Order: sequence, then structure tokens, then C-alpha cells
Amino acid sequence: MRFRSIIIVALRALRRNKLRSMLTALGIIIGVAAVIAMVSIGNGAKAQVEAQVASLGQNVITVFSGSFTGGGMRGGWGSAPTLTVEDALAIGNEVPGAIAVSPEVRDRNQVLANGLNWNTLVNGESPDYGEIRGWKVASGTMFTDQDVRSVAKVAVIGKTIADQLFPNEDPIGQTIRIRNIPFKVVGLLEAKGFNLFGQDQDDIVIVPYTSHMKRLSRRTNVSSILVQAPSAEQIQRVQDEITDLLTQRRKGKEPDFTVRNQVELAQVATANTRTMTIFLGITASISLIVGGIGIMNIMMVSVTERTREIGIRLAVGAHGRDVLLQFLVEAVILSSLGGLLGIALGVGSSKLVSIINDWPVLVSTPSVVLSFVVSAAVGMFFGFYPARKAAQLDPIDALRYE
Repeated sequence: MRFRSIIIVALRALRRNKLRSMLTALGIIIGVAAVIAMVSIGNGAKAQVEAQVASLGQNVITVFSGSFTGGGMRGGWGSAPTLTVEDALAIGNEVPGAIAVSPEVRDRNQVLANGLNWNTLVNGESPDYGEIRGWKVASGTMFTDQDVRSVAKVAVIGKTIADQLFPNEDPIGQTIRIRNIPFKVVGLLEAKGFNLFGQDQDDIVIVPYTSHMKRLSRRTNVSSILVQAPSAEQIQRVQDEITDLLTQRRKGKEPDFTVRNQVELAQVATANTRTMTIFLGITASISLIVGGIGIMNIMMVSVTERTREIGIRLAVGAHGRDVLLQFLVEAVILSSLGGLLGIALGVGSSKLVSIINDWPVLVSTPSVVLSFVVSAAVGMFFGFYPARKAAQLDPIDALRYE
């Protein structure tokens, strides 16, 4: 029997029981739609996290204070201020791949201006901070190396600070007071929005790290050191060189620092999202298995109903493989049509969720193609047993069947 004829007969058989065929395909439709919707939402969330990590800067390596043992007490990164400005200068001078370095001092302070006040993050940084973070100045300029050396009272502010302290005004040239010390605003940063930790990146004031350490916090150590590598391929090499240099500077003492790169941060940030996507995908795939069982059940019923038809075909010369192929094609067509409808429903529901809840959604072509292939494979797998049973019927017994 020609394959075209097999397909025509299969379509006629399915059309004779339209409602039953539709209900049978419903399991496949729901399964494929659920898989595509869950994976699309998960991929969208992952892409959003990766974009937020990228907003922290390109090829960034961060050296944190901590990871030490002292007096029987052990601590992790950030547990104690152990890094110095000299460490940062040594990295800039002795590590060839460190194209930009910024010693970082962080603190929260109340900032006043125009009779208004706002509690915000005040960072002490070097002029390289904007380059490291990929953060441009929207108006005005970044402070200079000369400002760092002279412990200048200058500041660059984020968009949120400008909105809160200088509503409807140009903040450039204005004065803000931090711990009652006046700082002149020389630059306004471009708006960046929230980061992957849910923090408003624009709610920040940046001053020279020397000004922060000597005028505001009175500290002798820095909180961390930001370093930019030339490329993503060289991040690990530069990280290893930084680790070796700081270890040498401690002259055999146990490391009191932790070095992390942006790739590691991205992996940690996306790990939960990836795990949840896999979990949701597996959960949704259960519907495909249920749908496959439904196809097997209906095909068994179909074999029973069409026993005499099968007997007639075998009696007039059809081979067992022709009967097997006939029922197998019916099962594959049923599951494939369910897969196509499921794809349409899954893509549509993903877009609808994105519009209603303002969630990021990313429908990938590989997931759509894979869902269709899997749906066809499910029909073939679960349809094989009923098709084989039909092919093995004895023609005499089949013709006698009432």
C-alpha cells in the first residue's frame, strides 16, 4: 500500500470519530503547551538575569575582603576589612591584564541638598569605576585622578538622587552635604534601573575613594577592589595573577581575601532559574506521557472496533506490515496534530502571561521543534503496541469477529 494512501485512510479513520480524536489529542496539546510555556518563561527569566549581570560591567573581577582565620575564628568574604589601597595600586601596576582598577569603599549616609534629604549608598571609587561598570555620565564629567590625589570634595550622583534632591533642576554644579561636609556635584550618571538583587542602581553617590576614607568614613582599609580584564577569555588568567600577587604581598600568611569574577556571579545568579526551568519542564512533560497513554488506549479501542476491517484487508492480500503501518500512522498523525495545536497554545499563553504579568518571555525555536518531534515520537511509541496487535490478528478469526 502506498504511503499516500495510508495517510488518506488514516485521516478518514480519525475524521469518523472527530470528538474522540480531539479528546485523545487533548493530552498531547496540554503537555506540549505546558512545556513550551514553562520553558519560555524560564528562558525569559534567565535572559533577564544575564542582562542584569551584564549591567554590572563587562569582564569584571571583584576582590573581597575576608576568607581568613584568626584567633581560632574563621570568616568568609566580606567578613572583615582586610584589603588596602596599596593592594589595589599593586594590582594596577603589576598585573598586565588589569586594564582598570578601582578601590571601593561602601557606606550608607544621609545626603542633604535644597532643604531635602535622602538616605543612600555613598561609594568611594577611582575614576576607572565608570569604565569598569560600563556606566556612562549623562551630563557633567567623572572626577579625575587629580581629584583623588587632592582628596577633593566632588561627587557624581545617580538618577534617583537627582530626582529626590534636585527635582526639576540641573544638579551639575549644585552642592550636597554628606555628614555635614559639602560636596560639589560634577556629574550625573545614566539611569540603570534595578540590578539582579532588586537594588536601585541609580540610588548612589560616588566620591573619590580618598575623600570617602579621609573625610567621611575615616577608614584605613577598602571594602573591595574592582578590576576589569581585557576580555572574557582572559578573566581567569587575570584572576589567577591577582590571587598570586595578593598572596605574595601577604608573605606566606593565610589569604585574607576572596577573588570572584563575573562569570562565576552569572553562574550563581542563573543556577536557581535554570533549576526551576528544568523542574517545570519535567513536570509539564508528565502531561505528554499521560497524553501518550490516552493515544494507546484509543488505538486499542480502534483496533477492537475495526477487527473485521483488518480481517478483510488481510484476506485480500494485505501484509501484516501494511496493517501495522496503517495504525502507526494514525497514532503519529493524531499526536502530531496535537503537537501543532499545543505549540500554538503554548506560544500564545506565553505571550499572554508576559502581557498580563509583565514577565519576560523568550520562546526559543529549538524548544518548539523539540516539542513537535517529541509529540510525534510519543504517538509512535504509544501507538506501536496497538498497531502490532492489529498486524498479528488472524484473518479467519478477524472475519468471524462480531
